[in-house]
Amino acid sequence: MMEKSYRDRTRRRYDRIAPIYSYMDCMIRDSWREQLFQHVRQGDRVLEVGVGTGGNFPFYPKGVQMTAIDFSENMLARARVKKKQTGKNLSLQHMDVQEMNFPDQTFDVVITSCVFCSVPDPVAGLKEIRRVCKPSGKVYLLEHMRSENRFLGVVMDFVNPLTVRISGANINRRTRENIEKAGFVIVKENYLLGTIVRQFELDPSNDE
Repeated sequence: MMEKSYRDRTRRRYDRIAPIYSYMDCMIRDSWREQLFQHVRQGDRVLEVGVGTGGNFPFYPKGVQMTAIDFSENMLARARVKKKQTGKNLSLQHMDVQEMNFPDQTFDVVITSCVFCSVPDPVAGLKEIRRVCKPSGKVYLLEHMRSENRFLGVVMDFVNPLTVRISGANINRRTRENIEKAGFVIVKENYLLGTIVRQFELDPSNDE
């Protein structure tokens, strides 16, 4: 019951900030987005989790089957407008990463950008991504997380309740640990902004 309540509160927060989310989303550098999609190949079936208002649309490669999900209807409404403006051929679906409706091993590639700061149960969401990604596929995450700097990490812990209340985003998530708990093999880990912003390439085929 508490988990459902937390999910509903998080969803409401993102519904609320949807009108200004594009301004917040611009904090993700274009170069980071380009790196995220550079490994996608023609013919791939690709899932973007947490599409938001469609900030990654300009970086979608041609010749791929794109599916994008978000758990906020207000976010998706704006993404649909952007889809028409950019002429992108993709499927937009209202879905929670913690309980996706896709069959097992559906996608060749799964991508997220600054999503797991807000997923109520990040390990459950990551396990779902593993489930829907083919064993031969790859998962690419661009995520911000708690700093490994001792002082800065404590500051982030202190400020986190305020950021959650305002935007629904946790700034002190230990995302690397969550990735490992979900059973992924970390193939590559690139530090983009100190230890706070990182890009991961993950292998979903690790069977425990």
